[in-house]
Amino acid sequence: MDHAFRLRCEAAPPPFPPTSPISRSAPAFAVFLFTYPYPIKPSATPPTGQAVPFRVPSNQGQPRRFHAPATWVGSVLGHITHGVRVGRGAGGEERAVSEFSGYPRTIEALKEVGVTEVVLAINYQPEVMLNFLKDFESKLGIKITCSQETEPLGTAGPLALARDKLVDGSGDPFFVLNSDVISEYPFAELIQFHKAHGGEATIMVTKVDEPSKYGVVVMEEGTGKVERFVEKPKVFVGNKINAGIYLLNPSVLDRIELKPTSIEKEVFPRIAADAGLFAMVLPGFWMDIGQPRDYITGLRLYLDSLRKKAPARLASGAHVLGNVLVHETAVIGEGCLIGPDVAVGPGCVVEAGVRLSRCTVMRGARVKQHACVSSSIIGWHSTVGKWARVENMTILGEDVHVCDEIYSNGGVVLPHKEIKSSILKPEIVM
Repeated sequence: MDHAFRLRCEAAPPPFPPTSPISRSAPAFAVFLFTYPYPIKPSATPPTGQAVPFRVPSNQGQPRRFHAPATWVGSVLGHITHGVRVGRGAGGEERAVSEFSGYPRTIEALKEVGVTEVVLAINYQPEVMLNFLKDFESKLGIKITCSQETEPLGTAGPLALARDKLVDGSGDPFFVLNSDVISEYPFAELIQFHKAHGGEATIMVTKVDEPSKYGVVVMEEGTGKVERFVEKPKVFVGNKINAGIYLLNPSVLDRIELKPTSIEKEVFPRIAADAGLFAMVLPGFWMDIGQPRDYITGLRLYLDSLRKKAPARLASGAHVLGNVLVHETAVIGEGCLIGPDVAVGPGCVVEAGVRLSRCTVMRGARVKQHACVSSSIIGWHSTVGKWARVENMTILGEDVHVCDEIYSNGGVVLPHKEIKSSILKPEIVM
């Protein structure tokens, strides 16, 4: 084992410098919105090249393979805070990761500004998510609860459902965050801006190069007051879009009925019409990490941010190229070359002579001697065999075992599979 590398990664200082004091009582609550589809059971084996239904068959017998259209790969993958949901557990349940290299950055950032409880607005097997986040709850000293939908309620209905968890009589605002974005989370500045304008709601917006692909937020540049929303404008009306991060007064809940409702298309336009909606431009990076390729890009942006704000958290040494984040419990073997843009999670083992680049190795995974992993996601407790090569956006679900000397050229491998033959073109392995 490369002892210098191990020692360099053991101490993990705070992820960012402490935020400056804010001159108000901090919001106590934050809500994460999960909007991935409800599970369904397959009616028949899908033909090659077509989308595979969400709930997968038993893992008995040999893995089944299907060609993986690029449009479907994202639909089987979801996310919470800083992560990608990769396949499902043994019973078909959702599994998620909320960290890059073991650090739940969003929850940390909320804790820093005084949030004491996080509510997960979720529609499927909340106990699985809670079990996964239990360690973070105790380590960070923040309460994590779930509000479960029994039917789809859109992006606003879940807030009405969770009303009793969000209103404590103090009148303080609460955060709402989409679960599929990553940014620098300037929550302290958001609180100050919200207090200064005195409106009912604040949304964060980010600038994009091609606004015609999005719903654009039209706002007064001086005050941030939102005038209107324009969906995929054909002529230029602005370049700022909804970043999926909000700070809302409790009165916003009075505008939401307990039924399927869109906060973006129904609630926010009504607040804007009453001159109560303001927008703050998000500084720094922002990324929607709903697709695997976007997750890898989001990892790069996050590591770039760490380089600027907390470089002590990044690994260093002759065997490290660019930005690399390694959890203090991971073990790195001798002769490895790691980077750029790599995150290695808790309890991982990277054996001697391994090459890693532009990838995430999640909690408890093992990459054996002289294997090569690039532009891929290695799921929890998975194994990449000796001299194997995994690349081109290969996504391994939980407990996947790639045998020695196997080549994987992209696609998605669902949980609890053993890959004994090479994957020569992107496909779904079931």
